[in-house]
Amino acid sequence: MTYIDGMVAAVPKVNKEKFKAHAEAFDAAFIEWGAIRVVECWEDDVPDGKQTDFRQAVKAKADEQIVFSWIEWPDKETRNAGMEKMEAAMKSDPKMNMEENPMPFDGMRLIYGGFVPMITMNQS
Repeated sequence: MTYIDGMVAAVPKVNKEKFKAHAEAFDAAFIEWGAIRVVECWEDDVPDGKQTDFRQAVKAKADEQIVFSWIEWPDKETRNAGMEKMEAAMKSDPKMNMEENPMPFDGMRLIYGGFVPMITMNQS
């Protein structure tokens, strides 16, 4: 059964291109390690909520945009193996090492989690 990793981050507007380059390096690795698809979405229509919203969830500042991303895996086992490969690569590959290639946003405010799809609909 498909497995999804979902993430929401606040990225400084001035770092949009840096984020894109950073994400492309990691996303290519996820595909190499078995992901079916990786989607990175830049804020376009993200309204402020009365109780909660995306911006509040990641404590976004006025100069930041919301990024909503997900990775689709064929199953949780492939995902777990891919994440193990990512952890190893972060220690050995300079482009994956956070000290040599830091995230262009505050990773402490990144929210993420793994999900099992309940309903999937496709246009036929």
